[in-house]
Amino acid sequence: MSWHACPLAESRPAAPDEAAVELELVPRTRDIGGFEVGRVLPSGKRRAVGPFVFFDQMGPSILGAGHGLDVRPHPHIGLATLTYLFEGEILHRDSLGSTQAIRPGAVNLMIAGRGIVHSERTAPELRATPAPLFGIQAWIALPRAAEETAPAFDHHAAATLPSLDEGGVSLRLIAGELMGLSSPVTTFSETLYADIALDAGARLPLPPGAAERALYLVSGELEIDGHRHAPGRMLLLRRGAGLALRASANARFLLVGGEPLDGPRYLWWNFVSSSKDRIEAAKADWQASRFPAVPDDAEFIPLPDTPGP
Repeated sequence: MSWHACPLAESRPAAPDEAAVELELVPRTRDIGGFEVGRVLPSGKRRAVGPFVFFDQMGPSILGAGHGLDVRPHPHIGLATLTYLFEGEILHRDSLGSTQAIRPGAVNLMIAGRGIVHSERTAPELRATPAPLFGIQAWIALPRAAEETAPAFDHHAAATLPSLDEGGVSLRLIAGELMGLSSPVTTFSETLYADIALDAGARLPLPPGAAERALYLVSGELEIDGHRHAPGRMLLLRRGAGLALRASANARFLLVGGEPLDGPRYLWWNFVSSSKDRIEAAKADWQASRFPAVPDDAEFIPLPDTPGP
């Protein structure tokens, strides 16, 4: 999805006795034409968690009859976009010729590398009636050695992702390794991404894992070491902290993280790079129409004067 101007997440220091939680990020939301988006990363206090440099919640929204999502073709470099839905459907098309609908529980992974263009829309046949849309789009910065890799697109149906369901705990592993599971989704550095649901009263111990980790509470109420947390927040976890999780009510959350980036990353509009000069080159290439086109789609998002906060 293309970068849109959206206020940065509000950050709140955790209570001193909350040993496992270092910082709480509260998304700032914006309506972009009947569709609400909440930005979690980057924030003023935290630019990344592991390789995750961008984390937007899309919805929950109802797209009205006769309307739909229409993110026109736009470019990316230096990152992989990972789209994951809780409700609804999005049709992805890109300059490699890929056309793929994504539905809840599946993964669309687009590796931009040295450059790719894509669009995200509601399919024509789904516009006749109101349709829900709710999900997350994350940008994962590529390591310096892979920033100029060849672009690629992979789709993983929900049934192909490893999962477990026992003791009131349901888990789908989106990327990386966790609790003896290993995801088939391509990663270029240590990356952790899991969708976890707990029934009311269920408990889940999480031992220390990746160097950087965060929980994003999608719904319900979660207790961490006896402290309750409301939905719509990203909780940055202290390094090396083990967690004792309990759901006060049915809860669903995402666990994200991985190894820290191998140096600073610059974000400008839809471009991510370890080099400011590379971003300037990408800006010039988009203005001069040197990026490849999405087949049979002449529309595009012009380069903005400023990408917004």
